[in-house]
Amino acid sequence: MKATYKKYILNFKRPSGTSRGVLTTKETWFLILEENGKIGIGECGILRTLSIDDRPDYEEKLQWVCANIHLGKDSLWEALMEFPSIQFGVEMAFLSLASKTPFELFPSEFTLGKKSMEINGLVWMGEEHFMKEQIEEKLAQGFRCIKLKIGAIDFEKELGLLRFIRQNFNAKTIEIRVDANGAFKLNEALSKLKQLAGFEIHSIEQPIAKNNTDTMAELCEITPLPIALDEELIGVFGIENKEQLLQKIKPQYIILKPSLVGGFKGTLEWISIAEKFNIKWWITSALESNIGLNAITQFTYTLQNPLPQGLGTGGLYTNNFDCPLTIKTGRIFYDVHLNWDISLLGLEPKSS
Repeated sequence: MKATYKKYILNFKRPSGTSRGVLTTKETWFLILEENGKIGIGECGILRTLSIDDRPDYEEKLQWVCANIHLGKDSLWEALMEFPSIQFGVEMAFLSLASKTPFELFPSEFTLGKKSMEINGLVWMGEEHFMKEQIEEKLAQGFRCIKLKIGAIDFEKELGLLRFIRQNFNAKTIEIRVDANGAFKLNEALSKLKQLAGFEIHSIEQPIAKNNTDTMAELCEITPLPIALDEELIGVFGIENKEQLLQKIKPQYIILKPSLVGGFKGTLEWISIAEKFNIKWWITSALESNIGLNAITQFTYTLQNPLPQGLGTGGLYTNNFDCPLTIKTGRIFYDVHLNWDISLLGLEPKSS
């Protein structure tokens, strides 16, 4: 088996705002396996400044993986504990190599084009008029669940945007999720949660910054609306540590990004612990290209979670890869009539 890797820069169609700044490009890395005329492709979807494996030795670790690919998926996963995005790329590449085609990692009624999944429509941070424009667009597209990133503009203006939705759609018609990305100050978080609760919000992701576990636990106990942990899960290694975290904070939800929590195996570990404590969960992509998004989407379908999932960011980039994933009326489909095109990567996948 031969293993190589390749860096790829995804370009945003328009700058996209988060509480950590405005993104214009997204770096990603592809692990490519070749054996007996077949190829396998895995995406190592690092998010600079957020991923725990945003380290100077990242590329060096990819070189090590290629040199030690003979160790196999499971041994490599264990050895890559501090590099969750590479764990994910390794899992994906081995599954891709073993599959009938490089892109059908989890065959199901979803990949046959027979079933779909509900997803949330993501509204990026920005000026008030831009966010309002996005909200109107998502509603027109038929999304039943809208997720707003908040914490970047004036809080009163953000409340105004929520008011705009609720003046036109009640909570039964449109579900609203908000994501603060840890932007609220510790001493003002509860007050803001109370104001948000007035708009019948489904949940808020990460209201305060991670590593404030005492305050987060207190908030989760007295919150007027459900709290979902997101960044809090990043960099927590080992089942025992994961269990201790969830047992202490007792959130209402956890949100799982395979690129940030150790791929499929890491995600399943968190789900197992969450369900033990009656904590609900959903899965979200993390700005991967369509190659990584495809793997996450197929995997998510197999878990049969009825909540709207956080998938479908593939349309953000000018130089993404054509693929069968399509979004209609707030649902993600696999259109078997559409083909993959990864010629931008400079390779042509072969299948047996």
